[in-house]
Amino acid sequence: MSEITKAIKMLCDEKGLSYEAVLEAIQFALAAAYRKDFGNKQQNIKVLFDPESGDMKVWDVKTVVEDIDEEVLVEAQEELTIRREKARAEERELTEEDLADLPRFNAKTDIMLSEAKKIKKTAKIGDILEIKLEINDEFGRMAAQTAKQVIIQKVREAERNIMFDDFKAQEGEIIMGTVQRVEGRKVLIDFGKVTGILPSDKQIRKDIYRPGARMKFLLSSVEMSIRGPQIILSRNDNKFVEEVFKQEIPEIADGAIEIKGIARDAGFRSKVAVVSSDESIDPIGSCIGQRGGRINTIIEELSGEKVDVVLYNENAEEFITNSLSPAKVLEVKLDEENKEAIVFVAPDQFSLAIGRGGQNVRLAAELTGWMIKVKEQGGEEQETSSEVEVEDKKKKDSKEEEVEKEIKDEPEKVEKKEKKTKKVKEKKETKKKKSQEEEEVEKKDDNSEKDEENEEEKKEDQKDDK
Repeated sequence: MSEITKAIKMLCDEKGLSYEAVLEAIQFALAAAYRKDFGNKQQNIKVLFDPESGDMKVWDVKTVVEDIDEEVLVEAQEELTIRREKARAEERELTEEDLADLPRFNAKTDIMLSEAKKIKKTAKIGDILEIKLEINDEFGRMAAQTAKQVIIQKVREAERNIMFDDFKAQEGEIIMGTVQRVEGRKVLIDFGKVTGILPSDKQIRKDIYRPGARMKFLLSSVEMSIRGPQIILSRNDNKFVEEVFKQEIPEIADGAIEIKGIARDAGFRSKVAVVSSDESIDPIGSCIGQRGGRINTIIEELSGEKVDVVLYNENAEEFITNSLSPAKVLEVKLDEENKEAIVFVAPDQFSLAIGRGGQNVRLAAELTGWMIKVKEQGGEEQETSSEVEVEDKKKKDSKEEEVEKEIKDEPEKVEKKEKKTKKVKEKKETKKKKSQEEEEVEKKDDNSEKDEENEEEKKEDQKDDK
């Protein structure tokens, strides 16, 4: 094994790259170096490098195209410029359809048929010619520097692609990360070689993101950007609750228990509908666990968010009754046409069925897909899930507007406060300066009076002496 091969394998182990990917990067770098020292910009260089012997072979790769007159190419170029300016004025990009009627020839990748036949007599349109090139001397310093930069760039690209593929495969799953820092309203999460973003609209309100803390996040989406994989995380998505249940409850992970639906008010309460295909398994008991061990672990992971596990039923009346848990329902009347349900409860169960701020009935409606009205048995009082939802949304929107307004007004308040402080300070300094000047004047007056007294005393003494 040559020293070059050993170096390549060491790089592969360090960066977690394949041998082929690194070798391809080296060959690409050698092509750039050859073009720098011995070739020209019109060559499409291909290099085959043998790391064992250190030998390399070089070709100029061209695709055979039909002959085009030089004047036609010049006219086509002028027409292309006109069309490009027109498209720019219309604020749009040129498409392949816009350029389909123009003859095109790329001197770097194409060769005309007449020229190709001089190299290979049997050449025809569409053939790919590999014209062998000679290496006359060793690479210079600048070419070596170019090769080094290209290798670094290509290795980084390969590393980014591997990271992107790894995270893309985990999209929609829960991953563990470390809180790096909080920037404004978003949180940056460290995953070792890459950093994820937890936007403000995907956070749980009760969460406290301390730097260095280990937390679970739902991998919401992965996109490739200029700087590498861009990872967007979430903790308030319904899928997050589902994945936490899968991790903590083996019966759900195995498929013995199925989650049929989730309704969630992130940070406050969730309702999870479950059902089992195996009659020997109690779906609710399995989710709760012995002495509530499993559900308590889930609640802790959700930052104290309450979780109601309800039994799913294909019968709408039964499912609506279960979904309003922990309230006890006396009767359910269904309007199939409008998909509305009127639920009757005892007077002492009415507030429990509605929940704080209508939360219980709203989540039950979201879980079942029915609009639910709650009535006291024999009473007229009622609450509609949709009305509660609208009212709650208005409150939520108004709160968000207040917060946004506070954030916007904050710089102005700070600026006003600073100006006020500055004015007060200036007044104090002026007052102090004035008092000092007055003291100095008083001192001068006192001194002058003393001088006068001394002079008078001297005069009197002189008289006495005479």
